[in-house]
Amino acid sequence: MKKIIGIGAEATIYISENIITKQRHEKDYRIKEIDDMLRKTRTRKEAKLLEKLQGMDFPAPGLISTDRESLIEMQFIKGKRLRDILNKNNFKKLCTELGMGIAFLHNNNIIHGDLTTSNMIVDDKIYFIDFGLSFHSAKAEDKAVDLHLLRQALDSKHFNICEQCFSSAIEGYRKVIENPNEILARLDKVEKRGRNKGK
Repeated sequence: MKKIIGIGAEATIYISENIITKQRHEKDYRIKEIDDMLRKTRTRKEAKLLEKLQGMDFPAPGLISTDRESLIEMQFIKGKRLRDILNKNNFKKLCTELGMGIAFLHNNNIIHGDLTTSNMIVDDKIYFIDFGLSFHSAKAEDKAVDLHLLRQALDSKHFNICEQCFSSAIEGYRKVIENPNEILARLDKVEKRGRNKGK
């Protein structure tokens, strides 16, 4: 029997034994043909990416099946959300590993698009979940924005250790990323733009 474990703007998430099912909702406010096309495109793109990550042995849910329309079945990842266990006693190791994982994605031109500590599960390692907003890009700008969104997420949920966490994440990122100077210089520009908008 399937049990609902999450309802988001785009999809409902169910669990049954060790299988997670993601069902994208119909949107009544959209023209049906456009809605069908969007759900189909996003479902296929996410399923294809999960399959690719599985082939690279990256810590993410393995794809089990998809109807290529609106439904994806994937592996259930046991563990605790990084959001719930990240604290001042363990942030350095966890965030360094987090940064290394992000760098692996970026080296393969994969932009996660929603790097929050709610989208990471910690078991024997950090697993990345929810690739619903992910896309492929080789642009330093897109990779920098991905990192900027991580900083914003840390500031929102872990404001008391945000700077230390982000510094450790960048330390791990530098260890793995192939072109750190270009991306981190772009990150500085992205963050300056954000500060200027807030004035």
